[in-house]
Amino acid sequence: MAVNSLLRCSIRLQRKRVATHLAQQRALSGAEAVTALRPFYFAVHPDFFGQHPMEREVNETSLKRLNSYLDHLQKPGSHSVRPMKLTFYVRDTKDSSDVQPDLLASGFRSVSFTLHTYDVLSTVLNVLKSCSLPTEHMKDLKTSVETSKRPPEGGVPFYRPIRWHKSYYSFTGFKDPEQELQQARRVEPTLILWLRNNEPEATKKNTASLPRREELNRLKNELRRKLDLSDIRWQRSWGVAHRCSQLQSLSRLSQQDPGALRNLREHTVMFADQSGMNASGHIMLGTMDVHHQWTKVMQRSASAAGALCASAAGALCAPLCADAALCLQMFQQLPSYHSLLQQSDWLKERISLLLGGTQVVHKERMGPIQPITEHYSTLNTFHKSLISRRLRLHPRSMQGLSMLLENDRTNPSLHEMGYFIIPTICDPPKLQVFLQSHAPEARQRTQRRNQLQAEEAAVVKLCLHNLSLSSLSKEPSVSSSQMIMCCNRLVEQRSPLMQGLHICVSQFYSVMQDGDLCVPWDWKS
Repeated sequence: MAVNSLLRCSIRLQRKRVATHLAQQRALSGAEAVTALRPFYFAVHPDFFGQHPMEREVNETSLKRLNSYLDHLQKPGSHSVRPMKLTFYVRDTKDSSDVQPDLLASGFRSVSFTLHTYDVLSTVLNVLKSCSLPTEHMKDLKTSVETSKRPPEGGVPFYRPIRWHKSYYSFTGFKDPEQELQQARRVEPTLILWLRNNEPEATKKNTASLPRREELNRLKNELRRKLDLSDIRWQRSWGVAHRCSQLQSLSRLSQQDPGALRNLREHTVMFADQSGMNASGHIMLGTMDVHHQWTKVMQRSASAAGALCASAAGALCAPLCADAALCLQMFQQLPSYHSLLQQSDWLKERISLLLGGTQVVHKERMGPIQPITEHYSTLNTFHKSLISRRLRLHPRSMQGLSMLLENDRTNPSLHEMGYFIIPTICDPPKLQVFLQSHAPEARQRTQRRNQLQAEEAAVVKLCLHNLSLSSLSKEPSVSSSQMIMCCNRLVEQRSPLMQGLHICVSQFYSVMQDGDLCVPWDWKS
């Protein structure tokens, strides 16, 4: 008994020293971590993914989780951190290593890794190495951190943690920390285990959000009926309370200035990052703008007769600015959003005739919310490049195929979903050869896409019914094939813990603020 007590006292002392040692390892400051992660931020920052909303949203979410992980490591007294799985889409930069994995259709690398480090320095190195980014700039930083951790001469002696023999843990019954860490690295939670641990929290949050959800539905239906709107949508996955606040702002504006909202009739209103009209003709209301700016947008969305003059067309090609005041100045230069939309539709028809019936489309799930000004400018530039050279395409040879125009592309490509992705400025003869040579493959992929979308709609409906879910959705980064596989497995699993909840198929596990459950599409059973 005396030996056992002595061993227990020894392990307590060891744990205290380990905690002190870990605290010393966290000496890398937040500012130093940001500096060290600059190559990483340059490769994954959402601002560089403007043309790719799926990848942008994944990176935004993962960056928030990474920052939360780093913040937790820097908190005093934090002794343990749960392993965290992260997924990033990484741009190819000159700082990337020479050996790269295969690129996706979007032109980015998909990188997934699990953080299981216990200090900021190791975490930063893990992130950089996982994304195949250079770590040479970390040498000086590591040296300075090690120097700061080294005790002065005559001070506290250098601490070396004790590594106990395996028989020690067998004899005392204590858990081997190294063995636990290895298990955490290897084992990810199964869906059932994660639901058991998180379903109570999700249910509690969902119950608390029910009054807000009812208020959201009431406001949405009331405004649609009062303003004669086709629909009300949101650009981002904002919380229920945030959406209610936006609808209440629109409701107050309708009471204060009902005449200003008359032009919204039969339109779809979308709460977005900026005000204006998008390529689909939806009226965007910037969530950061004030009512006065909303009113200006609505007044200029009224129909105007006649075509745009050359000077107006030149103004339309001006880039959209994020600053609200500059946006307002640009809105005031536009004689009519509707006239611009009509001009864009005419350009699409002309382009389709020149390219054998290929339709120019803009998919919001495959691209950002594009302002009508930018959309018109892109179409106009592409149309001018086509008419500069005579193309010899049969009028109906490309019927049923679609194409997306992108300003930052240099070479045409074929998306996995069957869409041609064409650079705005291209050589027409080379474009003709590309379209004709890839048309058979594009038709096969388009047919496959239509089949997947129909199958996805059917399996989502089956999943909603069989599992008694309140709602079932997915993030833009989840493809139709991934959603189908996930839903089929959920139906087979048939877990009662999901009943009555809002489920979102994502890349990771999470409980949202309103009780929505995010589950990875490739969850483990």
